[in-house]
Order: sequence, then structure tokens, then C-alpha cells
Amino acid sequence: MNNLQIITTKTLERITNKRSGETKFFEHAKYISNSSDLTSILADSEVKFVIFGIKEDIGVLANNGQPGAKDTWEVALKSLLNLQSNQFTNPSNTLILGHLDFTDLYNAISTIKSDHLQHTYRQHVEEIDQCVTQLVSTIVKAGKTPIIIGGGHNNAYGAIKGSSLALNTKINALNFDAHTDLRALEGRHSGNGFSYAIEEGYLDRYYIFGMHENYTSKEILKYIEASKSNIKFNTFEDLIVRKKSSFKTASKIAMGFISNSKFGIEIDCDAIQNIPSSAQTPSGFSVNQTRRFVHYFGNHPNATYLHICEATTGNENSNAQTGKLLSYLMTDFMNAQKNA
Repeated sequence: MNNLQIITTKTLERITNKRSGETKFFEHAKYISNSSDLTSILADSEVKFVIFGIKEDIGVLANNGQPGAKDTWEVALKSLLNLQSNQFTNPSNTLILGHLDFTDLYNAISTIKSDHLQHTYRQHVEEIDQCVTQLVSTIVKAGKTPIIIGGGHNNAYGAIKGSSLALNTKINALNFDAHTDLRALEGRHSGNGFSYAIEEGYLDRYYIFGMHENYTSKEILKYIEASKSNIKFNTFEDLIVRKKSSFKTASKIAMGFISNSKFGIEIDCDAIQNIPSSAQTPSGFSVNQTRRFVHYFGNHPNATYLHICEATTGNENSNAQTGKLLSYLMTDFMNAQKNA
């Protein structure tokens, strides 16, 4: 895995802070010294969770979106590692692996003429897919639970495919998102990860939770209707504006649809109100609703991975808040899994 950059002592010294009388998450979390035989390392490890980042926003650019998701891993990692180590956070059950780095692709992009950029972006997303798929498959095959942070929502494809290959079966997916990401098979980008996963036979049942009615095309709604035995959704407007169903009831309905087999939990930060993201929204779910969502679905034994994507970086203050959000969601998921 040439793109995998493991956590180094230098990185830990740069982003962590010790405090007298306290023990921090990073002091009890697990790390690896090299990734040359990751399969054996994971098989021999007693941890339950393997956390890694994806440093890219090429998939977002390929979908004509706003960049910025490339560096989210850094702010999330800093926040997570500086949490308190206690019976609630339990870092000893966690391996902080590192991140998938795509500096080589960005260097190649810098030489491409503007009228060829979109084609190049979409070709590069296929390369990113291969890396994410391989790493997720290795983790799941070892019996561990991946927690995937950063990058565009194009990486849902690799998370789904990697899990499916490791389990040797189709899996289901639950997407907490303002958008369906069911765009046409027009070359890979952040808007069609689920389309490709369905088309290629890795994704079985798919539920979109909190879809925004204003940003879903007629063509996609027709596609969902034609595939209603395998694709279902609720809308943000029905839940929050018109209050046709409670958040709790809607969650139970979604759970009933996807929990019959292994499933991935997808959190797109553009579904959360006022969170910096590639498609930031002034009207979305609250942070606390998102945390309850992750806890509820993470508590099921068939929850196979957590993928949090599309958050973007900005100024120091907003980065700190984004880092806190992602570390809350990670620990909420890990705590929920204790009883799964």
C-alpha cells in the first residue's frame, strides 16, 4: 500500500499536548511501526477499531464541487488524540493507522491543461478507489471495524466495495446526506459512488436519510422509484419542516430496511447545519441529531464501518470546531459498538 502513510512519532509530537494529572487518548491508542505486512499486523492485534484518513478532494473537484476536504483528517486527528483517556473513550481498543496520501496525483494534476482537468480528475478517482478498496478490505477481512475520515463522498465506493470483497457478499449502506449521490455512471466522482457500487454488484440495499427535496433531480427520483425494492429514502423536509415523522421513528424505519445484513454508515457533513463542507447548508440536521444517529445505528451488530466525509477546512477556529465534531462522532460510534 504505497499510498498509506502511517502515524509517526514526529507527527504525534507536533499535534498532541500532554497535561499534568491527565492521560490523553494518544497515550493509550495503538500505532504501527510499518505497513509492510499490514494483514498480519491486524490479524495479531486485539483492537476492534482501525481509524484512517483520506487526504483528497479530487472526487469533489471531479463533481464540480468546492475543494477543502483534503486536510480534514489533520484537524480530526488532532482533536481525537487530545481527548481524555478514560472508561468512556477507551483508546486502547483503537489503532490509529495513518492516512492515504495522494500527493503524487495532485502533482500530476498541476501539469494538466484546464480543458482536460475534469477527465483527469475522474481518472484519478479510479486510482483513489483502488487504494481505499484495498485498505478497507484488509481491515474488514481481519475482523476489525474501519473508521474512515476525510476526503470526498466518492470514497463511499471504496468503503462499500472493500467491505463487500472482504465479506464475500453484497452489503447495505445507510447515507446521512442531503444528496443521494446516485448521479449517472459518467466517470467516477463524489456524486456517484453509490451508483457505481450498485451497478458493479457490491451494494444491495441503500437508504438515504434526510435527502433535501430541492437538490434531487427528477431523473434520480425516477431511478429510485424503479429500484424501490433496494433503494429507499426519507426527506429532510418531511422530518424537520413538515414533521410527518419523528426522527426516532424515521431511524427505526431505516434500520428495518438496512440491518438485515452487514451495512456501512455514511455521514456526509453537508447534511449538518452550518458545518463547513463541500456543499455547506444553512438548513440541516443539528450536531446532536447527528450524534444520536451515529449512536443508534452504530449500536447494531451488523454495522461494519463508519465513513465521515466532505467536511472542509478553513480558519483556525472553524477547524477546531470541525475537529471536535468528528471526534465526537468517532467516539459515539465506538461507544455504541461496545454493546453491538
